[in-house]
Amino acid sequence: MTFSPAKLDMLHAIARLKRAPNEHKGNAGKAVLIGGAPGMAGALLLAGKACLHLGSGWTILEMLDPSSAKAHDLQPELMIRLAEDEPNLALSQIAADVIAIGPGLGQSEFAFQWLKACLEYPRAPLILDADALNLIADSEVLLNALRQRNIKFPGQSVITPHPGEAAKLLKTKTENIQTNRLDALQQLVSLTQSIVVLKGQHSLIASAHHEVLQCDAGNPGMGTGGMGDVLTGSITAIAAQGVRHHIDLWEATCIAVELHATAADDLVRKGVGPIGLTPTETILEMRCLLNKLL
Repeated sequence: MTFSPAKLDMLHAIARLKRAPNEHKGNAGKAVLIGGAPGMAGALLLAGKACLHLGSGWTILEMLDPSSAKAHDLQPELMIRLAEDEPNLALSQIAADVIAIGPGLGQSEFAFQWLKACLEYPRAPLILDADALNLIADSEVLLNALRQRNIKFPGQSVITPHPGEAAKLLKTKTENIQTNRLDALQQLVSLTQSIVVLKGQHSLIASAHHEVLQCDAGNPGMGTGGMGDVLTGSITAIAAQGVRHHIDLWEATCIAVELHATAADDLVRKGVGPIGLTPTETILEMRCLLNKLL
């Protein structure tokens, strides 16, 4: 008998994000996102824009590329800083509610040190994507740090690999991931002890404490560079607001995955895509949909 995962159905939980008249930016959370190595600043900017437009009170970008670590003319609300040489101290000073690392991070020694510092940072929800996953795949030190963090703070990390990143983590080929995505998902949960989003057609979500869920929304137009960065920023924004709106990281992840895919489908219905659908358009559609569901 073939196992069929339950359908992802979490958009109703968006109502918990509704703000009281007296709420301020502190109620919406402080998010820090780390990445943007030389030549890849756009990835971090996309994640930051998603985080900002989906409601984070503060969106701080720790940019590894010195030439890109400046105020963004078209999005001055983003607090863009040059990543400091002492990441543990920087994270302590920021005192973020939520941390995301990976978009455009690269795999330098500097990136390694920032990732190590994030894994050592206690309690705060942690979103890991892109090169953060590639670094973990290549380092037993980082993998063990992730596992130890999850023992101390269960349910406080999520990884969001696409099939290629999943294959690297599991030391196999991408084709093997795609042949049996459910098995790969469970292996990733076992390996990392994290919440796992295995991206792709009908993205799958699971953790050691939750059943497998499948997102039935989404379309091929999402297969373009930057869509994963938008998802990272979206999870970060909802988790940041969730700290004071009683939405945990599992719920924030589920909401973001479904909102992301549903917004992309809504755009296609409006004639925007699938060919040429952009991550930036998807961010704005997600904001519109989120506010309709409050």
